[in-house]
Amino acid sequence: MNKRFKQVILLIGDLVILHLTLWISLMLRFLILPSESLWQNNLPYFWPIFAIWIVVMYIGGAYNLNLAYNPNRFKLSAINSIAFAGLLSVIYFYINQTEVAPKTILAIFVVVFAALFFAWRSIFNFFVKSYLPKNNLAFIGWNKAIEGLLEDVKNQPHHGFNTALVFKEASDINDLPAIIKNKNIHTIVLSNELAGDPKLTEALFNCLSLNVAFYSQVDFYENINGKVPVESIDQSWFINNLNEGNRHYFNLVKRIIDLTLSLLLLIISLPFWPLIALAIKLESRGPVFFKQKRVGLNEEVFNMLKFRTMKTSGNDGTMTLKNDKRITKLGNLLRKTRIDEIPQIINIIKGEMSFIGPRPEKPEYVEELAKQVPFYKTRLLIKPGISGWDQVSGVYHSPSLEDTLEKLQYDLYYLKHRSIYFDLGIFLKTIATVIGREGR
Repeated sequence: MNKRFKQVILLIGDLVILHLTLWISLMLRFLILPSESLWQNNLPYFWPIFAIWIVVMYIGGAYNLNLAYNPNRFKLSAINSIAFAGLLSVIYFYINQTEVAPKTILAIFVVVFAALFFAWRSIFNFFVKSYLPKNNLAFIGWNKAIEGLLEDVKNQPHHGFNTALVFKEASDINDLPAIIKNKNIHTIVLSNELAGDPKLTEALFNCLSLNVAFYSQVDFYENINGKVPVESIDQSWFINNLNEGNRHYFNLVKRIIDLTLSLLLLIISLPFWPLIALAIKLESRGPVFFKQKRVGLNEEVFNMLKFRTMKTSGNDGTMTLKNDKRITKLGNLLRKTRIDEIPQIINIIKGEMSFIGPRPEKPEYVEELAKQVPFYKTRLLIKPGISGWDQVSGVYHSPSLEDTLEKLQYDLYYLKHRSIYFDLGIFLKTIATVIGREGR
């Protein structure tokens, strides 16, 4: 059972739970089994509510398998999502004056859904962990990256893999088809070092009839970690994976979406700009806007705009650190809510940035990092963004060289897999970050 299929099962289960919750809520509200007319009178009004709940739960990480298998974090996230979805439901019925005004039903709905939701997810997790057959996995070849993948498989059981065989040398693969069949292997991961071995290629060819999935160590790492291992790739990876000539339609659609959303956001937010500006000026001296040169698409330098969040006095302009003392109290709030990023819609309108993409860096940092981090400048093949795949990864990355390498791995994953659907997912997860005040 792959990741996508598990997420679909969770979604179908949640939709069933939502309908069952409404039925139980009607029963408890009127103390009778809901008649067909009572059910049909209420159900159409609750369909938009169901859609709201699904979207809120998605934003809250209900379909993030890494989070779903972390009981404490999942419970906290789910409770917040249910509370927020309940509030949005009240607002929906208040704005849309329908024939049904289910104040009591909504209150019952929230409680019943919470109980059924946690019960359903507990059953799902128990079934997957205890009874679902694992996908038997074989590694052929050995290096540091393979050793790390073994740990990843062990520490991330929700992916459904079980390491059944490890062949450290090509010489160990005598009669490979028989071994694969005997051990019921479904997936083979091949190390970089053995990729061109003639004997291994013949052995793998003889396994085609066994319906085995083949992965390079890079592709498998990417599949389970959502990032590209920079230390394991070379220039050929970019040639094979970045088909920029086929991105014209995507780039056009993305530009239209960027322009439409940025103009809409500018119209909505503009009345609040003077209030934010006044609050910034009252707390500390200095300009309202922070302007800084950043590197964008194809190494073009532009002035990125933000609301100022740091003190100007005693500020040496060095890279921002976690819990930086230069950040003002208001600035901390603006950063947590991402309000400080709103002026960047001007950069988007001008075509210098996008809503989704790698975060832009200073020119001097780009030049220095390009000397130390392999393929660093490849992130400049696309427009930088206000938010990106790295920003919603749930991991704080410092300006250190090690963390910069980690960020690049997320950027390369986005560079390879970017799509309107992927951008939408990042956008929704960014909203979750804002709601959870996890900005940095």
